[in-house]
Amino acid sequence: MSSQRERTLLLIKPDAVRRGLVGRILQRVEDTGLALVAIEMRQVSQEFAEGHYATTDAQLAQMGSKLLAGFRDAGLDVGAEFGTEEPVALGRMIFSWNLEYLTSGPVVAAVVDGYHAVKKLRALCGSTMPLAAAPGTIRGDFASVSALVAGPRHAAVRNLVHASDNELDPEEPEREIEYWFGTGKLPEVEPVAWPALA
Repeated sequence: MSSQRERTLLLIKPDAVRRGLVGRILQRVEDTGLALVAIEMRQVSQEFAEGHYATTDAQLAQMGSKLLAGFRDAGLDVGAEFGTEEPVALGRMIFSWNLEYLTSGPVVAAVVDGYHAVKKLRALCGSTMPLAAAPGTIRGDFASVSALVAGPRHAAVRNLVHASDNELDPEEPEREIEYWFGTGKLPEVEPVAWPALA
């Protein structure tokens, strides 16, 4: 594979499966020219979900900071609502809510292959907070909730999809693919490229 060609993981979460959005989401991925090389639907256990979610302090702080920013922007008191304003502690709460969310119904896992696949897929998914996701993205078109809706319910934001990120951890996409699909060889499927030059 060229240095610009990558593989990444897409999860279609239980809320999207329940709403019958799987086909529409996969179609959007293929419409970009990215290729689907593996797809599987499964019900995940609590233990499996725990292994999927990031738990480093940097990752927990990133999750907690998003909740903190949303509440502060709305003029709400995070400390009064959750008993802390510390991003890592908030991230731990979100981690537990995410576990409950991911195990609440079937999940579709897919390996996506293509040029700049990680950034392209994340852009296609849109902001992790659907309320902030741009129209034309999966979250922007199919969801409108935020931490302001989910937080007081002590629940994860129902944001339809997960796409691996390589900003904080360049190995995340590869590690997540291996976690969900094992170490066996996945099929080689050519992503759609530009037309051949004459």
